Amino acid sequence: MNTKRSDDDSGSIGQEIVPAREAGDVVEPEAMRDWAEALVARARNEGIELTGEGGLLTGIVRQVLQTGLEVELADHLGYQAYDPAGRGSGNSRNGSYPKTLKTEIGEVELAVPRDRNSTFEPQTIPKGVRRLDGLSANVISLYAKGMTTGEIESHLSEVYGTEISRETISKITDQVVEDMIAWQNRPLDPLYAVVLIDAIVIKVRDSQVANRPVYVAIGVNFEGDRDVLGLWLGPSGGEGAKQWAQMLTELRNRGISDVLVVCCDGLKGLPDAIRGTWPDATVQTCVVHLVRNSLRYASKKHWKPIVGEMRKIYEAPTVDAAATQLDSFAENWRETYPAMIASWESAWDEFVPFLDFPPELRKIVYTTNAIESLNARFRRAVRHRGHFPNEQAAMKVLYLVATQKKKNRENMTGKIAGWNTILNALTIHYGDRIANNI
Repeated sequence: MNTKRSDDDSGSIGQEIVPAREAGDVVEPEAMRDWAEALVARARNEGIELTGEGGLLTGIVRQVLQTGLEVELADHLGYQAYDPAGRGSGNSRNGSYPKTLKTEIGEVELAVPRDRNSTFEPQTIPKGVRRLDGLSANVISLYAKGMTTGEIESHLSEVYGTEISRETISKITDQVVEDMIAWQNRPLDPLYAVVLIDAIVIKVRDSQVANRPVYVAIGVNFEGDRDVLGLWLGPSGGEGAKQWAQMLTELRNRGISDVLVVCCDGLKGLPDAIRGTWPDATVQTCVVHLVRNSLRYASKKHWKPIVGEMRKIYEAPTVDAAATQLDSFAENWRETYPAMIASWESAWDEFVPFLDFPPELRKIVYTTNAIESLNARFRRAVRHRGHFPNEQAAMKVLYLVATQKKKNRENMTGKIAGWNTILNALTIHYGDRIANNI
């Protein structure tokens, strides 16, 4: 077939070939065959390809998806374009932004419409989705769940009767690498309200299998949206403050000039690395990490009373009240567990900042639970693999897990509940820095 296109707009060809049908009508196989023959005949007559750039099928897919987006926006706003009913409605159309969607018949260029209130969430092509395909989507989904190429091969053969080699599966999963690189290097906002950082250890084979830390950063912007800012696979030898300094510098180079609060674990040297990157940041030690580490020094028979006393410290209404509770805690346990008390005293300066905040804000800055939840997903995805064959294989799975959205589940991306109250508290506490950056 010739690749030369006719001057006709491919966006309208679907309407000429496929007759209109009532909603709910069942498409008979004979009708589908007639439409297919009409498509092929037109492609031959006009010297155009069926698939690929400028292809006939590609044009039909573009038209269907574009129409779906426009219909969704009209439903969201409650009125059609140019309808006088939209005047004074409180929301309106606000142009569009380009989006390239990869499909199994070629790339499709779309203009995704926007609304002025930024409340439109398209379902035809959800935000973050860059692919629309069948087999490839199934393979990538299975890979994201932690299945190896061999397991995917067996699964497709048993369930669908599809014979697909490990090499092909590997090539399909390699499709995410380009997106992963773009995602890891995307520009970020100049100011974030909160950044949470933590690390998880996975096994990766290079010359030999070794434990490798994966550094994870999650940010909350001033719209109240939570997002995974980056993932980095570090060298063997465990989590290190020097490595964190490199990762934080990368975040700064990608646009983050300031952060109000950085929540982290009690890793030695990490607060200095954070302040070296963002000098004005409030460093908050994760309370959950502090409590967990404290219990390492204590016998299990004492855990219940110790946890009860620690709760009085981190739930205290003020810094002074917390200090009083710490004195009582130290008096009761210093002789028995001196290292436990020392861990609290050494972490005190980075522990107390959240006590100046109201309860709504405390919930998102006193713990790295959001990253703990993400790490739990990572562990589920890698648990039965044992180890990854190389760095790229590991990062592909972690990237897919970090960006995957699950229906009816709390996801790593999305808006923080009660954000307006939290933003008011942040504005009172950090007014000038917020005003100067947003």
